[in-house]
Amino acid sequence: MTRPGSATVAPPRQLTARGQATRARIVDAAADLMYVKGVNATTLDDVRAASSTSKSQLYQHFADKDELVRAVVSRRAGQVLEREQGYLERLRSFRGLQRWRDALVQRNALQNGAYGCALGSMASELSDQDDEARQTLAEAFAEWTGLIAAGLRRMQDAGSLSNSADPDKLAVGLMAALQGGYLLAETQHDITPMETALDMALDHVRSFLTR
Repeated sequence: MTRPGSATVAPPRQLTARGQATRARIVDAAADLMYVKGVNATTLDDVRAASSTSKSQLYQHFADKDELVRAVVSRRAGQVLEREQGYLERLRSFRGLQRWRDALVQRNALQNGAYGCALGSMASELSDQDDEARQTLAEAFAEWTGLIAAGLRRMQDAGSLSNSADPDKLAVGLMAALQGGYLLAETQHDITPMETALDMALDHVRSFLTR
């Protein structure tokens, strides 16, 4: 199965280098706007203004807003998964799990918790509106959770995590704590709830440590 977000939605055939650059500029502008304003509040006119493109240029690449939104979902999924792979593919210890937690909290602290998770925010808006986008997001979350589970299995292989632990369930718990923490931090513009949620989930993992 192709990894969700591993590439942006395929551009039209025979697109010139300039056309590819224009398309990428539109998607990047839309992604930034939708992250800050939300998907539903972002209009195509907003995207045209932010990307410095004409209406004809926009519609040359995207038939409608739904198609653009799906391209943004794919782009964001790829960006988040690439970032998370950088941390989680090296995960082999509880200290590594703590460093992953710290990186997430520190990144979110840069904006005082505002806007939340790039994927989670879109999921809350799109899951009941666009099944194709929902499926891409679901696959991205599954892969993200799988990266956590794989790291926990490496901890088991190293003997630092008890064989009685279920890496898949622990990974789901960590992901749920992370996304819930993002939501509360966004609502309060304060990262403290995110820190608390992740620390409690990590404490549960800690209870399975063998050393």
